[in-house]
This record gives sequence, structure tokens and C-alpha cells, in this order.
Amino acid sequence: MSVIEERVEVHAPVRAVYDQWTQFETFPEFMKGVEQVDQVSNTLTHWKTSIAGVEREFDAEIMHQVPDERISWTVVSGPKHRGTVSFTPQGTETKVSLRIEFEPEGAAEKIGDTLGFVQTRVRGDLSRFKEFIERRGHETGGWRGQVRPVDDPTNR
Repeated sequence: MSVIEERVEVHAPVRAVYDQWTQFETFPEFMKGVEQVDQVSNTLTHWKTSIAGVEREFDAEIMHQVPDERISWTVVSGPKHRGTVSFTPQGTETKVSLRIEFEPEGAAEKIGDTLGFVQTRVRGDLSRFKEFIERRGHETGGWRGQVRPVDDPTNR
């Protein structure tokens, strides 16, 4: 399993940054290779990607979500990967920290991961997210619901 960790400082308040991140349908506007994201339910998204000529579709489920703090997900059908994005307020700015764990499939993905192409892609996507929200000056919407892990004692 490979792990990528990246961070970016966004010149916007945490609520706006978090709310924008919850608008998964806008991801193709700043994530290279992401062609479409459909929000199937509050916790399930369907993705269509095309990266280096390889097209994939998969479903990702949000496992833990706390407004203005973090969102954690795992792929439930498709390439193995999971991750967490965290939001830390810093005055009028927000630090966005992204951690992704994934299993490269096939020789090309393994070579690309070894050469740092995946890390470079993630860094670029975060930078484009920063530009997206800063250029707009506000979020395009937001979802403020919470999702707790099944083993979380507050679910009872």
C-alpha cells in the first residue's frame, strides 16, 4: 500500500473551504483525470476517471465526516484506496491536509507511483482546489451533515 500526504494553505475561512470540498460534483473542475463525480447518497459517490488512457469507474463511501474538521472515505468497488482530508482553521486561512492510501494496479501504475507521478498529481489537484475556491471567493454549496464510524460510541 502506498501513502501520499500533501497540504495546502487556502486563503479562505474553514467553513467555506470545507463546504466546497463537500461539493463532489465540482471535483472535475480542479482534479485532473476526474471526469465525473455523482453524489448517489449522503455517504456514497460514484466516480468516472481517465488517467493516462486508463478509464475507471468506482464507488467511494464516506466513513467519517465532521463539518469543518475532516472527511474520511474508502473505495467500496474498484481500485483499492482510502483517505482522509482534514481542515484546520488558521485565522482567516485554512490548512487542508490530505492523506491517501492506495494500491497501485498493474506495472504502469506501480512505475508511476515509484517515480512520484501520483504524488505530483495530488499536489497539483490540491493547488488547483486552492485556486478554485480563492478565485470564486465563496463556496458553491455545502453539506453540513455528520457521518460517524459504525464503531463510534456516539452512534448508540
